[in-house]
Amino acid sequence: MSLWTSLEPASATVDPGGSTTVRLRLRNTGDVVDEYRFEPVGDLAPWTTVEPQSLRLYPGTTGSVDLVFAPPRTPDATAGPNAYAVRISPTEHPEATTVPEGNLTITPFTEVRAELVPPTVKGRFRGRPKLAVDNLGNTKVTASLSGSDNGDQLSYDIHPSNVQIEPGRAVFVKATLKPRQIIWFGSKEERPYALAVKRSGVTPLDVDGTYVQRSFLPGWLATSLGILLALAITFVTLWIAYKRPVASAATPLEEAAISTLEPSPSAPASAPPAPASSEPVAPPQATVEPETDSGDGGGDGGSGGGGSEETEQKPKQRTAATAVQQLAANDPDGKHICYRAFVAGKGWTEPECDGDMAGTVGENRPLTALNVAVSGVSGTAGAAFVHNPESTNGQGHYVEPWASAPDGSNNYFGDSKKDAPNLLGFTINVDSGRGAVCQTVRQHDRGWQNMACDKPNEGEGFIFGGTLDNGVWLEAVKFTV
Repeated sequence: MSLWTSLEPASATVDPGGSTTVRLRLRNTGDVVDEYRFEPVGDLAPWTTVEPQSLRLYPGTTGSVDLVFAPPRTPDATAGPNAYAVRISPTEHPEATTVPEGNLTITPFTEVRAELVPPTVKGRFRGRPKLAVDNLGNTKVTASLSGSDNGDQLSYDIHPSNVQIEPGRAVFVKATLKPRQIIWFGSKEERPYALAVKRSGVTPLDVDGTYVQRSFLPGWLATSLGILLALAITFVTLWIAYKRPVASAATPLEEAAISTLEPSPSAPASAPPAPASSEPVAPPQATVEPETDSGDGGGDGGSGGGGSEETEQKPKQRTAATAVQQLAANDPDGKHICYRAFVAGKGWTEPECDGDMAGTVGENRPLTALNVAVSGVSGTAGAAFVHNPESTNGQGHYVEPWASAPDGSNNYFGDSKKDAPNLLGFTINVDSGRGAVCQTVRQHDRGWQNMACDKPNEGEGFIFGGTLDNGVWLEAVKFTV
């Protein structure tokens, strides 16, 4: 051996985008003058330079060169320790080639970019943008995703809601936006929203987009209907004005004959059209508090024609089964879930379907019962998890047994009676656990939780929504199938 080498220091640290220097010292231990050439080798060679690239030494003398490391700020500069080496080739003694090795630690950095594709989506009932998330750092990124807008005008279904991205890679996240209210007539409306990429200990990265909601029916149709209605009213007015002179010229006998054919003034000339919710409803599978008013339904019955007094009955409330039957009639091959919530101090909400909210926000009112109905998924079953005033472990308890219902029928779990226990959570499935159902809940003092779905044939045949905490109740729910 005609060469002695030393790296000072043997281990170094560098930031991506920066540089650091390591000194390589060497001594000619031979007996002739020799020239040494230097060549970086290994994974770090593209980012390594040697200054100077050659060195001439007399026997017994010592010299040095500088190794300059400058890794770029890209995902290729992998964070952590990285080995490097330099090949030293003597000119006079090529067989004495030496390759000293050292260690260079590259510090981690994180850079995440996100983009909506496309930034503007249009639709009447939903929009489906995609969010591209790129990891431009040199370490793995773990993040969760959520959506928001001013006024809570949209609901968000994001898949997947949590991602892990390797350095230099990207993922595409699918989002479904649904307006909470349908625009039946009129012009389209723009609803700005934002999808947020959230990482632990870092300010969320918000990506802004726009959902353009179109009306269900075009504006010109509303104008046309208004014109037709005005023409109809004009026609009826002219017909009545023309009919009266003819009747006044008739003989008393003719007037008497006509009067026997005209309807009695105590009864309406025609019955009002039946409401859309008058379809037959299957009976519920669990017994709950009746939904009729406590009033006596009486009042001044009148004496129209001397008939018997009739008591006016208030129409029955619309249930989840009523709503899901209407959806199934319009979409026989689709899958739907409708539901309503019993809010303490207010009663049953109107039925909501396919991801819309049932319950209240900001009123501090707990739910005590749920009414669920499905179509196209071979029935549903569920059980309530409620407040337990005798709890010794700070948790509520289940209400047994499970309640179930086939497609198109009402299923109830919980209790709608006065002083019923608060609903803390629930279990639910469809098709006896062979189908997929998703849920998200709003908890008291905790806000909305992440959407969660059961995985058919992989879990326990149901999905749990809510909490076991005896003091945290549900305020609102959303379901999809």
